[in-house]
Amino acid sequence: MVTQEQERWTLHDITALFDGVFLARYQTRLIKGGDEPLYRPATSETPYHQVIFARGFFASALHEISHWCIAGEKRRQLEDYGYWYLPDGRDAQQQHAFEQAEIAPQALEKLFTHACGRTFHVSVDNLGGDVEVDRDAFANKVDARAARYLEEGLPLRANAFFIALTRYYQHQDTLVQAIKQGQRELDVALVASA
Repeated sequence: MVTQEQERWTLHDITALFDGVFLARYQTRLIKGGDEPLYRPATSETPYHQVIFARGFFASALHEISHWCIAGEKRRQLEDYGYWYLPDGRDAQQQHAFEQAEIAPQALEKLFTHACGRTFHVSVDNLGGDVEVDRDAFANKVDARAARYLEEGLPLRANAFFIALTRYYQHQDTLVQAIKQGQRELDVALVASA
């Protein structure tokens, strides 16, 4: 349960919520990493998949979780889901492709961020590029996709995590209670889709 006296957004809490909802069913853990985020599928040395977020940043954790929530089963068997990533310095065509690939994950990240009671900021992530980036146009696309998720429903894993976050940060459930709510949502949705 989050109280006024404690830090509201701790890495312990976000990791406990993610691992609590997903570790048993998906063998996936949230891991604090170094400079760059990464997704690593399980190996013989590490028997669980790893959603690795950058430098212990809470916002990075939510962003990487959003990518994991969208990735299908086959993609989750590939490092970084098999996607390309070009660092800062992208040209106009590369930046456009980056933004198209980021709309849905950032829309989920926005919903997760708001569920935590935090302020969301879109990321166009091209600080060294020569191309002019229209941050407002991209933000509008992310906002529209987030609204569509709310209207049509979130993907299965995203919805379970959204519920766990909402229960913990907005309804003051304990971590155990919030995790159980997220797990229950997964169970119900999986039975309904079977």
